[in-house]
Amino acid sequence: MKEFTNVTEIFGSNVFNDAVMQERLPKKVYKELKKTIEEGKELDLATADVVAHEMKEWAIEKGATHYTHWFQPLTGVTAEKHDSFISAPDKTGKVLMSFSGKELIKGEPDASSFPSGGLRATFEARGYTAWDCTSPAFVRQDAAGATLCIPTAFCSYTGEALDQKTPLLRSMEAINSQALRLLRLFGNTTSKKVTPSVGPEQEYFLVDKKKYLQRKDLIYTGRTLFGAMPPKGQELDDHYFGTIRQRIAAFMKEVNEELWKLGVTAKTQHNEVAPAQHELATIYTEANVAVDHNQIVMKTLKMVACRHGLQCLLHEKPFAGVNGSGKHNNWSITTDDGINLLDPGTTPHENIQFLLVLACILKAVDIHADLLRESAADVGNDHRLGANEAPPAIISVFLGEQLQDVVEQLLSTGEATHSKEGGKLETGVKTLPDLTKDATDRNRTSPFAFTGNKFEFRMVGSKDSIAAPNTVLNTIVAEAFSDACDVLEKADDFDMAVHDLIKTYLTEHQRIIFNGNGYSEEWVEEAARRGLPNIKSMVDAIPALTTEKAVALFEKFHVFTKAELESRAEIQYETYAKAINIEAKAMIDIASKQIVPAVVKYTKTLADTVNSVMTAGAVANVQIELLNETSALLSETKEAQEKLVELAGKSAEIPEGEELARYFHDEVFPAMEELRSPVDKLEMIVDKEMWPMPSYGDLMFEV
Repeated sequence: MKEFTNVTEIFGSNVFNDAVMQERLPKKVYKELKKTIEEGKELDLATADVVAHEMKEWAIEKGATHYTHWFQPLTGVTAEKHDSFISAPDKTGKVLMSFSGKELIKGEPDASSFPSGGLRATFEARGYTAWDCTSPAFVRQDAAGATLCIPTAFCSYTGEALDQKTPLLRSMEAINSQALRLLRLFGNTTSKKVTPSVGPEQEYFLVDKKKYLQRKDLIYTGRTLFGAMPPKGQELDDHYFGTIRQRIAAFMKEVNEELWKLGVTAKTQHNEVAPAQHELATIYTEANVAVDHNQIVMKTLKMVACRHGLQCLLHEKPFAGVNGSGKHNNWSITTDDGINLLDPGTTPHENIQFLLVLACILKAVDIHADLLRESAADVGNDHRLGANEAPPAIISVFLGEQLQDVVEQLLSTGEATHSKEGGKLETGVKTLPDLTKDATDRNRTSPFAFTGNKFEFRMVGSKDSIAAPNTVLNTIVAEAFSDACDVLEKADDFDMAVHDLIKTYLTEHQRIIFNGNGYSEEWVEEAARRGLPNIKSMVDAIPALTTEKAVALFEKFHVFTKAELESRAEIQYETYAKAINIEAKAMIDIASKQIVPAVVKYTKTLADTVNSVMTAGAVANVQIELLNETSALLSETKEAQEKLVELAGKSAEIPEGEELARYFHDEVFPAMEELRSPVDKLEMIVDKEMWPMPSYGDLMFEV
């Protein structure tokens, strides 16, 4: 590997981006393709054939032998089927490399083999992948060689969305049309397109691969099902932003290089709060591209980790009692000519357009807090949300001192006359410059925080796709914009109508604003008084998908049909039940085959020691005490194990869907915690040499 990296030289080198298209495509074909990308114009087959040919030739030059339609089914991961470019040999035995426009535009995977929530049965297998030309194709280089990856959407034979991408694209169209309506009312005639922009922050853990392979729980479930806390955890806060260890630095260097080649703007990297925990953040880009890039990031983290003898853990809570991993979703709305609708400017109290946009977003988040919470619902996130490390399960909005002051002025007097200014931060050291001080502090306890010119949705789980939360955000804000436009378009006095509408929205939805400590018990009580929902689990969150309110919202903007929403709810219930069932079975397996035998062996050693000591005529009080304690905990373990076996077995009798998911949540999961408790105590007693798996300390500190 080279000692230095020329970023400008390698960035986007494996991407079929606009520069490559301009260079390789005939001008007419390039123009037609750009119309498709920018205006949604249908691409004719003749044009697609030319694009496909040039894309193939370019990919072959990069070493590609295969192509794949790269899509995002409802499994939480990406999917791909590889086809080579070779054609049938001619009479001389020579093969040609071919790739047609038809192959570029459409693929046909087996739809019944992916989660469909009943939309597809086993005997109804046909599904289609459709080229998403708004997200550029790329060549991925890995152990399989080089593969041309074509981002696609995935739908059923009857047209229903079976993926994360299709609803996202629909929601982007919805917010675009409604935001343009709003801009036109304010006299903007130049902006032609409004696009949600997203910058995700990816948190992850790295552990030694050899130690990982000794932990069946990590292999089967992605998290540790047993494990006692080490003497040192994150108490000293010394890992956060600390010096990056050389092994990890080498890993990060290769991750960056791989991502830059694929046009992913990997920007920020650092150690996170917990030992062995890290973060990688990318620069803002269009929401659909950001979703694709985040999937590439997660794939790359795992791929490069293997090359360095490491394992990347993306689970939201791989270690109990240790800071979990999330994915902060930084969201804003921008026009094609560079206007950020969430930029308050230097005098936000005078920026009427911004205040209306802000009021609309507050309305959207308040009305659809349940949907926003559901968009971050995940089995792993249940361990994280609400703990003192992540946002609470209660949705609220942090505005900061500056905007809060403007809102209070509007609510109390009907008008805002001033905005708080930041000023200067004096360091008190002559050799250090005085710093510009922001007018607003930050609040890391808020699940939905305004941070200067964007909103940071902090609930999203680390291994989840960011498609779902952005689909919800786009759609609920589109609805709020639509409602506002319906009022303003009929107004005789626009200025007065805007003023009244801002005040009305702020008055009706001020309950969603909270600038304090979201981790406190006082806030839980205050939120209940305000009538804000506190949805603590994934199972409790899922019903939000199929309420009359949700169906009306998504059908109005053609993001989801009622059938698609019902199918997604069914998939969510099924996912939860299957995940907890796998965890329960893994616990039973590990306890039966590893932990109980290890403890039995240890008790025999203790018993032999007791007999030897007593035969020698010495007092064996300590040994006897240890033997009794170990035996008692072993009995408790066995009893809890048998209970878990019984409860897991009963699940086969319960109908699939919500009832089964709630059974696993209410009955099986608590039984899993009962089994874990004595085992974790035993780990602190049993000889480390006899304990059958690496400890938390081994995993987090020996990497």
